[in-house]
Amino acid sequence: MKHARIIYEGATHAATEAGPGQVRLADGRILAEDAVAWLPPIAPRTTFTLAINYADHARELAFKAPDEPLGFLKAANTFVGHRAQTMRPADVAFMHYECELAVVIGKTASRVKRGQANDYVAGYTVANDYALRDYLENWYRPNLRVKSRDTCTPLGPWLVDRDDVPDPMNLNLRTTVNGVETQRGNTRDMVFDVPALIEYFSSFMTLSPGDLILTGTPDGIVNVVPGDEVVTEIEGVGRLVNTLIPFPHLIPT
Repeated sequence: MKHARIIYEGATHAATEAGPGQVRLADGRILAEDAVAWLPPIAPRTTFTLAINYADHARELAFKAPDEPLGFLKAANTFVGHRAQTMRPADVAFMHYECELAVVIGKTASRVKRGQANDYVAGYTVANDYALRDYLENWYRPNLRVKSRDTCTPLGPWLVDRDDVPDPMNLNLRTTVNGVETQRGNTRDMVFDVPALIEYFSSFMTLSPGDLILTGTPDGIVNVVPGDEVVTEIEGVGRLVNTLIPFPHLIPT
């Protein structure tokens, strides 16, 4: 099943998919997708993000694929929902999207072995993990101004139940900018797959329900500017729409 959180008539509702372009509220009402405001399908707790977790993306950046996951944390303030707007700072020369499969942890996980990792997954959603290359300290240590900016991580629209995604390691990913395809890949090309990531992070940190793992992006990143509509979609998981708007104020350094 596909689950969502939306705002309708000033109240927050749990919703499910009711058909193409429609949502169903708990009371049975069916609404058009554009008649509601979308929240991220979960309220993220701790979010783990991966750098250079696709071999083709490593080549795109002229880096060797890592020997172990290059993980870092993302703050909760950065998340927005489907059809939301993301601010692009006026002083940035290169800002790009990152279409990523997001794994939602469903139960407490500590020292999990990869063979049991799937048991700890609640489901999957789509993340668009924008990056601002101007502010990057270096490719291996993304800093706060790159990865925890307000509005810079659209998430959704749906949380898709784990059992409705039979093979998360064979899903097509695709990004379009203003209707033109700019990125295409498949989750099978991850350097570290979902079970390996759960095993790795849970080996030194206890994972809790609601934690997220953003699993990285394939190659095909391009600069985006205010007015662009960016659509990140993953086969069987969802189609996430986002629009860039200007943010004219410089961020203090």
